[in-house]
Amino acid sequence: MEPMSTPARKEHSPWLVLATLCLGFFMILLDTTIVNIAIPDMSTDLDASLDQILWIVNSYVLVYAVLLITAGRLGDLYGPKQLFIIGLVVFTLASAACGFATSPGQLVVARVVQGVGGALLTPQTLSVITVIFPPEKRGAAFGIWGAVAGVATVTGPTLGGYLVTDWGWEWIFFVNVPVGVVTVALAAVVMPKLKLNRRHRLDWVGTLLATVGLFLITYGLIEGESHHWGDVWGPITIPELIGAGVLVMVIFFLHQYATRAKEPLVPFSIFSDRNFSLMNWVVGAIAFGMLGLFLPLVIYLQSVIGLSALQAGVAVAPMSLLSMVIAPFAGRAADRMGGKWILFTGLTLWSGGMALVVWLARADAGQWTLLPGLLVAGTGLGMTFAPLQTIAMRDIAPRMAGAASGLINTSRQLGGVIGSAAVGALLQARLATELPRAAQDEAGALPEQYRGQFVSGFSEASTGSLHVGAGQTGVPLPPGLPEQVRQVIAGAAERAFREGFTHAMRLTLILPLAVLAAAALSCLFIRGRTRTPERERDTAPAAVGS
Repeated sequence: MEPMSTPARKEHSPWLVLATLCLGFFMILLDTTIVNIAIPDMSTDLDASLDQILWIVNSYVLVYAVLLITAGRLGDLYGPKQLFIIGLVVFTLASAACGFATSPGQLVVARVVQGVGGALLTPQTLSVITVIFPPEKRGAAFGIWGAVAGVATVTGPTLGGYLVTDWGWEWIFFVNVPVGVVTVALAAVVMPKLKLNRRHRLDWVGTLLATVGLFLITYGLIEGESHHWGDVWGPITIPELIGAGVLVMVIFFLHQYATRAKEPLVPFSIFSDRNFSLMNWVVGAIAFGMLGLFLPLVIYLQSVIGLSALQAGVAVAPMSLLSMVIAPFAGRAADRMGGKWILFTGLTLWSGGMALVVWLARADAGQWTLLPGLLVAGTGLGMTFAPLQTIAMRDIAPRMAGAASGLINTSRQLGGVIGSAAVGALLQARLATELPRAAQDEAGALPEQYRGQFVSGFSEASTGSLHVGAGQTGVPLPPGLPEQVRQVIAGAAERAFREGFTHAMRLTLILPLAVLAAAALSCLFIRGRTRTPERERDTAPAAVGS
């Protein structure tokens, strides 16, 4: 234990530091939302199938999630400023590499490096906010932090839609470069060199076990349908792969418990705070629902309804715009009255709004058909950001700020990667049923000699080789067809794809909606405030600042 130190004179306002942290956090979130809106165009341009698209999304989130706790500990050890800047540099360079990728494999590798940079950066934001703001002002700070999430959410689809439509999908990554350069310059000047009073050791065995376990589970979920849930590597099957991943995760938690007297990757003592434990589950459920809902929805808007990337971004923008406006007010309200009922109301409205979106989704829907549900969901989403962070971090000891922020961000990313993989697997399974059924319904209008090939083409495509690019007609048409026959088959294929995908999507999205509803009910168990602001000030973090 290092000796207690008093803060040095502050050179910059904590609000200026917050603005710098939020700019870096904004870049991370912007990347996620922009990538989602570009999925159909990437699928077409890179000739990427649905399972490859899932890897482009999940490779980033998986690496990000696994390394977050370690990155939080590195911030405690070497200082959050250093880790924040290193993460920015790595993320910015990797973003440029993503833009230059010419194949799905290259893009996946660059996304992995992006995940490393994002993981180094993200935990530093929450730990620095916890250190530099007194408890009575943290709600407002977290509210602004949450508003940034809303800005990134609204900017991602709209800016991403514009870039994809007029410049190409590569520019969704190139746009990170100038933002990263500016943020690095600001961080070098305004961020204080904070160092908490305790040095941490790194649990490399725990990190390895978590990485292997999560990789096996995620790989099995993403690749399951394309391998018919059977053999994948020689005699090894998909269920055995997922089972091995679960077993490794069990070993991981046993290892964490056995090393609790030292310093494990997951410090179990921190979960003795009921609110922190609940918020880890809730934040994971929110991420599960968010990525799980929006992955099929973005494909639906462009490949089924036929919107351009920009039109799809504009269609979902009202939800994000509302959440951006509401988040700061929810943060201030959480400071005054506690966040329990604000968070409960927000999650209830968000899950209810997205349920309305799913109910309104039809194969013949228009650009604004989903607007009522998106407005309700946006209102609820804006009420979740700040109260959640305030409740989670309220009673956390300052020396555990880095670990706590790493854990809660890890829960968020784990929820996202599991949600994306699980929903992607379920979507592929439903497509394997719904697409052939829709093709069978449309085959009656085709010349008899083409009917069997038409249905079998959808059956084969739905088991892993399905492409979900913009303007999708379902399956590639064979060459050499007479033009009149080609037009008839193309029309039938488009109708079959639209109907089949819509039915599959609506059934699939029941899963993330159920998870969100469970998260809302969990908020009823949140414990009320146990400390006064005066007592909390007595336990404010002692840090070395310069």
